[in-house]
Amino acid sequence: MDTSFARVWLRLEGLAAFFAAALLYQHFGLRWFWFGVLFLAPDLSMLGYLAGPRVGAWLYNLAHTYAVAAIVLSAGLLAQLNGAPRTSLLGIGLIWCAHIGFDRALGYGLKSAEGFRFTHLGKIGRV
Repeated sequence: MDTSFARVWLRLEGLAAFFAAALLYQHFGLRWFWFGVLFLAPDLSMLGYLAGPRVGAWLYNLAHTYAVAAIVLSAGLLAQLNGAPRTSLLGIGLIWCAHIGFDRALGYGLKSAEGFRFTHLGKIGRV
């Protein structure tokens, strides 16, 4: 079965997530300096590949799944709703979601233990 149609939709979904997170970041009046500084922070998880493809894929996927980022974002939103001033958790969660969305829009998906080039969105790099 050809599932290539799904890749386009998943990439568009990533682009939408990126823009939604960036718009919310602006809405909450958070400092763009930190957005720029922390935007690529989840990619530090690639260092896990130094321990091999299985560990690398596990750490990369942990840092590039919306579920974990949503927990941080939710904690920040709850703090905001309880009257806390602009919280770091809110900003970090939004930056994290924006990063994941941006990666998905570019075609970088969750990694397979087979190697970095094998993702849920297909192979990346030279084919």
